[in-house]
Amino acid sequence: MTKIPVAVQMYTLREESEKDFAGTLKKVAELGFDGVEFAGYGGMTPKEVKALLDELGLQAASSHISLEELENNLAQVIEDQKILGSKYIVCPYIENRSENDYLALISLLDQAGETCRREGITLLYHNHDFELERLSDGRMALEAIFDDTNPDNLETEFDVYWLTKAGENPVEWLKRYKNRTPLVHLKDMTTDSEQFFAELGTGGVDIEAVLNTGKEAGVKWWVVEQDFSRRNPFESIEISINYLKEKLSNLAKI
Repeated sequence: MTKIPVAVQMYTLREESEKDFAGTLKKVAELGFDGVEFAGYGGMTPKEVKALLDELGLQAASSHISLEELENNLAQVIEDQKILGSKYIVCPYIENRSENDYLALISLLDQAGETCRREGITLLYHNHDFELERLSDGRMALEAIFDDTNPDNLETEFDVYWLTKAGENPVEWLKRYKNRTPLVHLKDMTTDSEQFFAELGTGGVDIEAVLNTGKEAGVKWWVVEQDFSRRNPFESIEISINYLKEKLSNLAKI
């Protein structure tokens, strides 16, 4: 069984990146990550970032791009991904969440996704917990986003922490949208009432069940993200990558 590669979402290391972007990427490589998911390029040009990635043996798994950039600067965003060698663009967050806002979002994502597809790039949508709220037709907003767009134009980056926090089973979502789930955000959650972000394998999210579903669902990258940490973020991602190394190594033997 081919091992699914692991990236880290650079938002996890945002403070470290602000101080030393290149040094942060170097540390990511040393910890054994295969790639990174960008949330900005540290003031460097895409060509400079690509050269650094090549030097460190890292891949550009994807880039989180704001809805505003997708709407107003899509051609440049696509060109940047081609330079970086990234095949995926992710819409990571939305501010406006009325039913009409979701309808407008679906239209925008469908159109932007079609443009991306023509250029060999895949557009994805990343969820939080608020998209699990119901619309007037009884569907969850997240269902509407994926069911009302052309599946060729929009794929998913499910976040297992936010799905779990909303009372959903991430594995069921992965199976429902199988072969439309190239990226998955792996996050754990403390088991107390705070439900704080936790290092993988230390909380209550059934990470192992998600990993076991990866091949069946068509996952191409696991992406480690920890929005906030009570440790040094490097320590947190080291705990998470070491957990994944063990679990994915065992899976590869199956």
